[in-house]
Amino acid sequence: MFSILKYVLILVVPASVLLYRRFPFTFKETPVVTTPAQADPKKPLKSIMQAPREDLAPPKDDLYTTEQLKQYDGSDPSKPIYVAIKGTIFDVTTKKDVYGPGRSYSIFAGKDGSRGLGLSSLKAEDAVADYSTLDDKDMKTLNDWHAFFSKRYNIVGKVSDGPVIDK
Repeated sequence: MFSILKYVLILVVPASVLLYRRFPFTFKETPVVTTPAQADPKKPLKSIMQAPREDLAPPKDDLYTTEQLKQYDGSDPSKPIYVAIKGTIFDVTTKKDVYGPGRSYSIFAGKDGSRGLGLSSLKAEDAVADYSTLDDKDMKTLNDWHAFFSKRYNIVGKVSDGPVIDK
């Protein structure tokens, strides 16, 4: 019995050391990382999402062509930044850090990128107004984006020559 145990130890210990060196994460405990809010439960969590606003202006129904809308892509700092969703144009100038040139969502600035929003896509070829091919799940995503924008950004008009879609 002792001789079998001796051979098992001779084989298991070196194998364990080699495995530990090769895959150290499998044997180590994962450290617990706490956020400042978890460290102090009295502090509320800070959301990265913009909260709904109570100070929005009444919606406008000014008409903009697709060509006119392109002027509001953030490339001219003297002009506001507009994003259209389902033909509704929102003034997103307050979020230049997100929609301004070279920023994460600049692909949607100065245009109606409804299809891309519905698909949750940042590809240029998806940032188009025609969302007629979206399935129900993607249509819900697009409607959620429209509702999100409606509660946070002023509506400045409508796209006059966009696609007419009954969804």
